[in-house]
Amino acid sequence: MEKTSIWSRIWQGIRHVAIEVYCFCTAPFVVRNCLGMFSLLTAVFLLTFWWLKCYTNHGDSMEVPDYVGKNLRVAGPMARSKRLNVVVSDSLYMPGKAPGDIISQNPKAKSRVKQGRTLYLTIAKGNPDIVELPDLSGGDDYDLYSRKLSRLGVKTRISARVADPRLESNTIVAVAYKGDTITQKIRRGYKVEMGAVIDFVVSEKVAQDVAIPDCVCETFGAARFLLEASNLSVGTVIKDETVTDEEIAFVWRQTPPFDPSGTLRVGNAIDLYLTAQRPTFCPE
Repeated sequence: MEKTSIWSRIWQGIRHVAIEVYCFCTAPFVVRNCLGMFSLLTAVFLLTFWWLKCYTNHGDSMEVPDYVGKNLRVAGPMARSKRLNVVVSDSLYMPGKAPGDIISQNPKAKSRVKQGRTLYLTIAKGNPDIVELPDLSGGDDYDLYSRKLSRLGVKTRISARVADPRLESNTIVAVAYKGDTITQKIRRGYKVEMGAVIDFVVSEKVAQDVAIPDCVCETFGAARFLLEASNLSVGTVIKDETVTDEEIAFVWRQTPPFDPSGTLRVGNAIDLYLTAQRPTFCPE
């Protein structure tokens, strides 16, 4: 009987608390207050969401136009009309570009951005930068040196090639700028404008051995031309008593003699024997 009485009292207590809570929650002033707080929280949430959407343009974006190639005077107002901020972040000298021409932009064309985004531009400037040419000492290979100049924005071209058996092919022999030879000036630090064109004379490889030309029956002038064309030189010139004009005298003998299968080292000399009259064994 005591256990039943205890559980009965507990249940009656719970029932009494539940009735009190129900009466409180259903009281008119409590209901009005709860509805007021719910309405206030809903209004605050909606206003906050609307403000964030307006502030960030949530979901709204635009395609960035392509301004590369246009001048800043034209592109600036066009960008601002689309509510884009314009900032010039860098300027470079580029031959053929007018001052103010846009070279690059960030963000790039056709990318999607929100209104108010800043557009960073790189534009061309009017005055070229001054760069110092690298020293030639320890690096007279044309290909290597031209790459160095290219990285500095300086153009190169080969104006002439000369045969020199002592040098490797494409070795720099001389350097010129605007017609002035600057080969020695480079060693003291020569400066040019970015975009300048530097002319080079470089060596070309020649054979170390050349065929022996046949100079017999040729005039001295023609024989000398043959030797120079073969990268050989005229050695001793022996004239007999009939020779009065060396240039039109005939070669009647040469040392070493002509040999169809023979060769000489480049730069070697051939001695020539001259006479005034065409030798009788020479064909007409």
